[in-house]
Amino acid sequence: MCNGCKECLKFKELQEFIEEQDQNNKESALIAVLHKAQGLYGYLSEEVQEFVAKKLEIPISKVYGVVTFYSYFTTEPKGKYVISVCTGTACFVRGAGDILDEFKKKLGIKEGQTTEDGQFTLDVLRCVGACSIAPVVLVNDKVYGYFEKEQVDQVLNEFKER
Repeated sequence: MCNGCKECLKFKELQEFIEEQDQNNKESALIAVLHKAQGLYGYLSEEVQEFVAKKLEIPISKVYGVVTFYSYFTTEPKGKYVISVCTGTACFVRGAGDILDEFKKKLGIKEGQTTEDGQFTLDVLRCVGACSIAPVVLVNDKVYGYFEKEQVDQVLNEFKER
């Protein structure tokens, strides 16, 4: 490991975080460590998962099992802006399916995919707990309630300009 490149600095920061965890119960630290790693890298590559397994002294199969069990974790790079359309019951009956279809059409991708320019990833959420303002769309951490498919262009333009 070198001392200056961006990737090595991320691994160093992750290693320091791991060392701060309870060394007597490393398995209980796994989820916190994975959250930290995903925050640093944007996703959990095979290399990062192997690093975590080695440093926590747990099998890679355990790490991979946790990563693939929880929908929050991702093994693929995400776009700069992650668009999440809630398709829970309240959102769905209020038009979330049409909203999702409009995003797919405008972005030229399917759910779970990222645009070629790396700007947008389109995801589906089952429920965000904001049923009173359904349908709901999130772009990163920004929540849009009472969303209508006619707003898709406006939202995409808002984030393209950033």
